[in-house]
Amino acid sequence: MELIIVPLVFALASLLVPRQAVKYLSLAGVLVSLALVGIRALNYGNEGSEVVLFDPAYVTNFGLTFKMAYDGLGLFMILLTNIIMPLILLANFNSPLAENKSFNALFFLMQFALIGVFTAMDGLMFYVFWEITLIPVFLIALWFGTQERKKILIKFFIYTFVGSLAMLGALIALKAEALSFAHEHMVAAQLTAETAFWVMGGFFLAFAIKAPIFPLHTWQPDTYGVSPMSGTMLLSALMLKMALYGMVRWMIPVAPEALEEMIMPVLILSLIGMLYTAVIAIKQQDIKKVFAYASISHVGLIAAGIMIFSKDAVSAAFLQMFNHSLVAVGLFLCAGILESRLQTKDLGSMGGVAKLAPKFGFWFAVIGFAAVSVPFSSGFIGEFLLLKELYEYEWIIGLAAGLTLIFGAVYTLRAYQLSMFGAPKMESFRDLEWNEILVFAVIAILVVLLGLFPQCAFDLVEPSIEKLISTVELS
Repeated sequence: MELIIVPLVFALASLLVPRQAVKYLSLAGVLVSLALVGIRALNYGNEGSEVVLFDPAYVTNFGLTFKMAYDGLGLFMILLTNIIMPLILLANFNSPLAENKSFNALFFLMQFALIGVFTAMDGLMFYVFWEITLIPVFLIALWFGTQERKKILIKFFIYTFVGSLAMLGALIALKAEALSFAHEHMVAAQLTAETAFWVMGGFFLAFAIKAPIFPLHTWQPDTYGVSPMSGTMLLSALMLKMALYGMVRWMIPVAPEALEEMIMPVLILSLIGMLYTAVIAIKQQDIKKVFAYASISHVGLIAAGIMIFSKDAVSAAFLQMFNHSLVAVGLFLCAGILESRLQTKDLGSMGGVAKLAPKFGFWFAVIGFAAVSVPFSSGFIGEFLLLKELYEYEWIIGLAAGLTLIFGAVYTLRAYQLSMFGAPKMESFRDLEWNEILVFAVIAILVVLLGLFPQCAFDLVEPSIEKLISTVELS
């Protein structure tokens, strides 16, 4: 249980220590969490077994079991969370927000809730932790975002609230057919085709909003735009991954009877979202919105691969989740650096930055290449396998999805060109600081290592994926 308790301890400690020490305490806290999950990852056997963190071994009158555990999939997501968290803190290490006690406490609350989501083996517990994640990210955006944030955040809250109600309704309907809210009992429940359709639909609405998937994506670009850089990173690198994980762990296994009926509509929506948001990203002048719409496009490809629910497709989806999180932190750090130094997000007001800040120009290019999935990067492996699986399932969808590779190169290189090249439009531009260089370097190293050795990720997740697929096939 230390994986969950440690973030809570540091959340409380960050409120008690002097303001000058809080950012060092927070960095120490996320590194402790990373070390703990690293030890668990090294000791985990690659057979898809379940490691129980907490299980009181009884069922309440309401069917609640409180069970918390992880298999290869859960461990992969916990590891991702605990790698991204230090990068976000490092990226913001020299900002005034780093010394804010409330921000650091909310940051650790977010880490606690995320780990809860990835370890919950009880449907109601999953829902509770899912809801808790909304509190810190909403308050970070509300308290530390831009002036126009309130109206936009109301829209964000309404969207997520509606999705949460849909998932709660699906859980209640599913519990009526299951022995308890335990994951194994919900997977074992035998549903009629009609009930399964509504159960999967309830889960999908919640996950499609959070991911987001077209046409439920409209809250995302504006929310990213008004949030501080750390809030945008939390949303893009971690919070949307909860939805993709939920599709694999909960949505499909608990209602497999509806998969055949749901797969094509979801694939079509994902495909539309991939292409539509990629085209919008090309036309954007706000650099944060360029990367926000790009995120929606990439998530659409991952969601489409998950719906196929083959071993290779889901394995590639998890690899691409990891890659997307790393690249999202890098891209939004680039956007945050430009915004904070130039006091604008408008690409038309930028230009020539690479001449004034050559280190930034170099690392922005490195992250840009990772974003367009060049060979030997983790994105190349993930996107290739996802497109291959889509093509084998339905060649027209796979071929159309492949256009996102071209569009992705266009909007990424356009953002780089408009901001980095040309005559400088400012007298000076402060080059990268040590913490920013460190974040970029870690991202680049991890992207290359996963690109060269993707089997490390596949070995961790594939046994658990095979077990989930087998439960779907038996239903």
